[in-house]
Amino acid sequence: MAFVRKEVVVDAPMARVFAYVNEPSTLADWLPSMVAVREVIGSGLGQQYEWTYKMAGLLLRGQSTVVEFVPNERAVHQSIGTIGSVWTYTLEPHDGGTALAIEVEYTIPIPVLGQAGREARPEPRRARPRSGAAQRQRDAGSLTKALVGVAPFSEWSHADRTAS
Repeated sequence: MAFVRKEVVVDAPMARVFAYVNEPSTLADWLPSMVAVREVIGSGLGQQYEWTYKMAGLLLRGQSTVVEFVPNERAVHQSIGTIGSVWTYTLEPHDGGTALAIEVEYTIPIPVLGQAGREARPEPRRARPRSGAAQRQRDAGSLTKALVGVAPFSEWSHADRTAS
């Protein structure tokens, strides 16, 4: 399984940060590769939702379930589908704001890797035009701005994690 971890300090109360990152409808606002979230059922422990995520030019689809939920402290979202993953959000107080750590363990099935290799082609990095969603991000409060300021998932440092 591959593993990535990213930390950010957000100038907002823990309850607000926790509610924001655990609301599936906001994922596309701060996770640039998230294309769509739909069919959200419930909230908190047991919540389920379907998603479409773009990686290496491919659309990956799946479903997530919240398998651990400690309000304002920790939540774990387990995903199945084209890509299996476990997203863990951990929050701690930090100088009047919130320290948010996001850890992701994921496995990409071999057929997806092969397809990505066949279809991927290098493109020069360029600024993308702002969509309506991106404009809303820019105008949103400090929480969204802080999370949008985190490098896209594809730019996080990735490492292989072996079972111990």
